[in-house]
Amino acid sequence: MIDVWNSSTFDSELNSFLEPQTDLIRNYLLTDHEIFLEYDLGRGPSRPPLRPDNRFAFAFIALQEAMMQLMERRTIRAFHYTRMMEHEVARLRRDGIHLSTPETLRQRLEVLISTRTLSRAIADKLYAQSPFHSDQLESRSDKFWMTSHPIEVHDSGVTPLMAHWGGEVASMWTRDQSLLTPLGAIGKPRIIEIAVPMLATRHSFSAGKAVLATFARSRGCISEKQAFDLYAKEQLSPSSILAVHTEGDQAFVDMGRSYPPGYVNVSIGYWKELTGEDG
Repeated sequence: MIDVWNSSTFDSELNSFLEPQTDLIRNYLLTDHEIFLEYDLGRGPSRPPLRPDNRFAFAFIALQEAMMQLMERRTIRAFHYTRMMEHEVARLRRDGIHLSTPETLRQRLEVLISTRTLSRAIADKLYAQSPFHSDQLESRSDKFWMTSHPIEVHDSGVTPLMAHWGGEVASMWTRDQSLLTPLGAIGKPRIIEIAVPMLATRHSFSAGKAVLATFARSRGCISEKQAFDLYAKEQLSPSSILAVHTEGDQAFVDMGRSYPPGYVNVSIGYWKELTGEDG
């Protein structure tokens, strides 16, 4: 398993492939940076009428495509932000990751009804209002979503996922407080670390871009972190569950800052790297 954000985790085959590409990567990023400053920000002596081409772009795109093929044979660490009850965590550890479908949502709601955690009236309303019953059915079904980089727990992108039980298919888009209030009392916020084989996803190209960006930084280049969302398109075994961090755990508190070890959020200060200005 590798972390796409930590070059020290890259295996020897990956490093052996990337090392001879150092000059291409550096030349592409330096040229891209020059174009950004001179054309996009207008800092050049005379701004050309059209945005200049990066003469290294063709070779760099070919490198990205080659990286996609390399990443298809690899497993990366990913992160899932959610709110779960103890019995759901136990099932996750026992059975692994199941994909989200209308049927699995209904089953989860029935468990809450049977344990008197949630009334049937509220459960039925949540099910009826689920994105599964909209034009999002195809984009939500048979997927399990994650993020490639750790995110701080107070980030607005993940706080809705942990504030209420149910996630994107039940609570995230709900605005009815009569439904949200009971969901906020169910379970606890969790972050699940997962070992994800790239063959179980459709995101090998994005993973390759992230690895290239991380490698570039390890060689002193300015590069954005290329974080991406990804989903598993098939069930993952219990062995894929690396850790479950619960609100109050130190790793949960430190997520995206000093945890995992070796993680640096390169987005902080990126604008100053690009422009010399405070963002």
